[in-house]
Order: sequence, then C-alpha cells, then structure tokens
Amino acid sequence: MEKTSLFYVILIILVVQYLIHQILEYLNAKRFKSTVPAELTDVFDDVEYRKSQKYKLTNYRFGLVSDGFSLILTIGFLWFGGFEWVDQITRSISTDTIPMALLFFGLITLGSAVLGIPFSYYKTFVIEEQYGFNKTTKKLFFLDKIKSGILTAVLAGSLLSLFILFYEWAGPQFWIYTWILVGVFILFTNLFYSRLIVPLFNKQTPLDDGSLKKAIENYAQKVGFELKNIFVIDGSKRSTKANAYFSGLGKEKRITLYDTLIHDLSEEEIVAVLAHEVGHYKRKHIIFNLTVSLALTGFTLYILSLFINHPDISLAIGVSTPSFHAGLVGFALLYSPISEITGLAMNYLSRKFEFQADNYAKTTFAAAPLVNSLKKLSKNSLSNLTPHPAYVFVHYSHPPLVERIRNLKA
Repeated sequence: MEKTSLFYVILIILVVQYLIHQILEYLNAKRFKSTVPAELTDVFDDVEYRKSQKYKLTNYRFGLVSDGFSLILTIGFLWFGGFEWVDQITRSISTDTIPMALLFFGLITLGSAVLGIPFSYYKTFVIEEQYGFNKTTKKLFFLDKIKSGILTAVLAGSLLSLFILFYEWAGPQFWIYTWILVGVFILFTNLFYSRLIVPLFNKQTPLDDGSLKKAIENYAQKVGFELKNIFVIDGSKRSTKANAYFSGLGKEKRITLYDTLIHDLSEEEIVAVLAHEVGHYKRKHIIFNLTVSLALTGFTLYILSLFINHPDISLAIGVSTPSFHAGLVGFALLYSPISEITGLAMNYLSRKFEFQADNYAKTTFAAAPLVNSLKKLSKNSLSNLTPHPAYVFVHYSHPPLVERIRNLKA
C-alpha cells in the first residue's frame, strides 16, 4: 500500500519525540556524579551515594535498550503494515463496528503487553532485586499482569463500546456525550478507586489504635479536616519503597499509608507527610486537577470529532479501509505532540502545587519533620539528588528535593 504524507508525519513525530527524550536522559545522566548540594550532604554516606549512582546508571542503560526496542518495533509495525494486518484479521471475524474495534484494540494491546513482559520482568527481578527493592514473587508478578489485563479489558472495552455507540447515534456531536461519559468515569474512579480497585491488588486494613493514629487525628482536628478513614496498605509485598496518598472526596476521602512508610519514618515525620497531603485537599488542588483534566478531555474529544471521519487519518497508519478504530489510532499518534505540551503545563502546575502543600504542612505542623521525611524517602529509594533542570522541566511532577528543602527552610 502506498504511504501517505501523514504516514511520514507520524514517523517524524515518533523519531523526534524519541530523540528529545534521549537527549534529556543523556543530560540527566551526565549529572549523576555532580556535587551534591550542601543541604543534601546528609542524605547518603559515601557507600550509599555510590550505590545510588550505580542504580541510576543501570536504569539509564536499561531505558536506552527498552526505549530503542519500542521505537524500532513501532516504526517496523507501521512500515510493514502491521495495523493493516490486524485490521484484516478483525474483519475476517466480524464486520460490526463495535466487535471490530474491540478485537482490533484487544489484539494490539495483548501483543504490546506480551512483548513488554520480558522488560518488566528484567527490571523487577534483576535491577530492583539487585538493589534490594524487589519483594514481589514471580507468582504475584504474573498474577498482577493477568489482573491488570482483565481490568483493562473490562473498563476500556466498556468505555470504547459506549464511545462508538455515541458516535453512531449522535454523529458529529458524539464528543459531547463521550465527554460526559469520561467525566463520570473520572469522578467515579476518584471517589471509589481505593474502595473498589485497590483491593484487587493489595490488602488494606484500618490503622490500629495507638499513638500514631492519635497523632494523625489530633492534627486533622486541629486544621478542621474531617477524617474517619486511615488505612494501611501492604506495599511491602512488592517493594521496599514507601508512599502515602490521599484519595476520594467528601465522605469517601481517605488517607492510605504504605506499611513501608510506617516502618521507615517516625510518627512525627508521618504526620508531616500527611499534613502535606491535607494541604493538597485544603488548597483545592484535587478539584483543580479534576477540572483541568475534564477540560483537556473535552478539548481533545472535540478535535477528534473534526478529524475522525477523514479517511486520511486511517490511511496514515497504513489501514486501507477507513474505520473508527483505525482513525482513533491515527489521531492519537498525530495528536501526541499536543499531549506533550499539555503534559508540560500540568507538570509545571503540579510542581507549584507541591510547594503550596509543603508550605501548608510547614505552617500548620512543622518544617523539620517534613524535611527529614523527604530525605529518608529519597535515601531509601536511591533518588537522584542532582537532576538536570531540563529533565525536571519536562518529566518531574514534583520539585527536586533540594528545592523543596530550601523552600521549607525559607
């Protein structure tokens, strides 16, 4: 099949995005051995710092291989008519729009997942194992993959089916109904993620009565934050890395602590981390992010509605018979530069919000325990203490550790 101009545009987009990504990775890797800022000299001792440098370098080299493989595979799939081949298979099974789309995306997703397993396995059982992070078993690893695949098939398949129904029923106005559908899904997920999704993968238990729970409740009462749900999640069955997060709205809001966090931090430091999370809620960051996410979704769907019926979008990925599912893939590839730009803006705002949440924790609790907790968490995850500014600008949703500490000490 003759390749169109949009086909070559897609190739250029893929190559340029890859080159930009690799340049940023290279610049960041060049700073692995940079002098550690004075504020962070107590994070690692000499042995730990050398270990963190090796860990980052190992991940950098692994990324070169996995990203290169992904690019070559994607370009090869496009060049040799992979999408056309999958499209012909789906049409030999069904010519109804929804079954075709489900089969088309199902085959591509399955193939991508299978090809990605060796890389995921190596990262988990070689790299993470070598540096003492991995706690998952091979059985749990593959069970997670199966569960994730089934969950994705059910949720994504249902949304895609409704998406196509709206397209066939409402014509050019389908994007409005799809926007409402996605909005309801995002809101539902935010409200019930911890209650419905997390239990499929992790065990959550209410935090036991004791001094930690009392300290958290005292702080919440002090700042007027109604909190009835404090849970501990068994993150240690997969990794030694620690985390805590806030989820839900209204009566469904809850704070979840990883058991590794409770193990690594003192009670005062844990309360400081939670004060930061409460800061996000009090400063309306969650509502803002939901609103912006919905606005960007609406904008993307509107642009999609203008181009989805154009045959050239399907032809751009080498599919000879224009269709909704082929047009969706072509549009996603052509739209990706805009997604990159909106991603930059969201990361910039996220970094600002992190400073605001830190300031809230500082003023309503204390700066010192939050500083200590950030240092401990960075140490235990062998974090990069000297990231390149350009890499931070593109990839970081949180400010670098040194910037957060300087802000907290200001």
